[in-house]
Amino acid sequence: MLTRAGSFLRPQALIALAGVIVLELCFFGLRRLGDLKLHVVATIAIGLGAGVLYFVLLYALEHTEERAAALWLILAGAVIFRLTLAPLTPTLSTDVYRYRWDGRIQLAGWNPYAVKPDDPRLKSLRDPREPESPGHDIPTIYPPLAELAFRTIYRFLPSPVAFKLPFIAADLLTAFLLAGWLGMAGGRNFQVAIYAWNPLVVVEFAGSGHNDALALAAVVAACLLIIRGRKMVSTLLLTAAALLKSFPIMLFPLWLRGMGWPRSAKGWLNASAAAGLAALCAWPYRSALAQLPDTMAYYASRWQDNNASLYSVLVWFSGSPQLAQGLGAGVAAGLALWAAARRLGPERAAYLIVGAILMLSPNAYSWYFTWIIPFLCFIPNPAWLLLTILQFLSYQVLVDYQVLGIWHWNREMLILTYAPFYALLLWQQFRGLATDARRH
Repeated sequence: MLTRAGSFLRPQALIALAGVIVLELCFFGLRRLGDLKLHVVATIAIGLGAGVLYFVLLYALEHTEERAAALWLILAGAVIFRLTLAPLTPTLSTDVYRYRWDGRIQLAGWNPYAVKPDDPRLKSLRDPREPESPGHDIPTIYPPLAELAFRTIYRFLPSPVAFKLPFIAADLLTAFLLAGWLGMAGGRNFQVAIYAWNPLVVVEFAGSGHNDALALAAVVAACLLIIRGRKMVSTLLLTAAALLKSFPIMLFPLWLRGMGWPRSAKGWLNASAAAGLAALCAWPYRSALAQLPDTMAYYASRWQDNNASLYSVLVWFSGSPQLAQGLGAGVAAGLALWAAARRLGPERAAYLIVGAILMLSPNAYSWYFTWIIPFLCFIPNPAWLLLTILQFLSYQVLVDYQVLGIWHWNREMLILTYAPFYALLLWQQFRGLATDARRH
């Protein structure tokens, strides 16, 4: 008993306990605000303040002796933070209402790839008390496994708050998977806290209920299992991740190369299993899948320049959104093939590929940046960690939207978001080159 009590009095455990308390005060402050879109400035201030505390705590955890008690406090804090925001009705984003809508119309017998929310035939299914769902003039663009998930969740958890619960559970699963993975790899407690305590992760999943949490859990599980040699299960999990959110598809070249495809029979078996799972998930929606390319083309033409960074620069130089999108996709695909050729570890490959996607995508909403955070646990890049916190500035777009009904990204706010990131990224690069030069 004395030994256990003493472990909680060690510096790292005390820091972890203090971290749970101060960050919980921040998240409780957000919960007290209630409708966050009506308190955008306060939400941004609390998010940035929590980010400052997050960096201080990561530094303190990194520079103190490892304690098992600190790890359990970090994981306990992860649970507490998410439970604090779980009762919030999603207001910073209305994506959860589109998820619910897609689930609702499926239960009524409609194909979400064939009809759009403002279709007059669906008038009886609309709830006038709900906010307008995103993309009301377009059929769904979510992958088929996501649509199956929306249908299942709506059947059992139809309210906006309850609908978030599977995403919160997946987010926590990711935190615990990362803790186990880092433990196997000889990682440290502060690396677990990079994901478990990240304010953006907590707000986007527990507060806003974004479905990206499902895909992230599947990707992290796939990475962990392929390292442990469970290739078939890993491939199926990666396929599931891509059928939940499209970005994990860029990891398939690495997976296939690791399995010896196309020369290996096992490689073909795994590829066939992936194709079979994709076909199984797409089968219920087969009657409308032919129109999906037109839907995606319409989406690409209407939805762009949302919190984008290098994509906006490419458009400015080229004068062509299509060329900018093509260049971005080409760079990401080339990087995926290079990672496969070099047989990079899955965490490093995901870090590089997802980072490229986020920098070059025509849309880079704040919750997209949660995609890279699990891999920052293994490659704790300060510039990327800073950018995840600066994403709270992107919610400034809601100020004009609330007052004037105008969805306009403020250029000065985008500069405040991205300039520190790129400056720090370049400084890190030059410092690394200078260090290498001194060594030689």
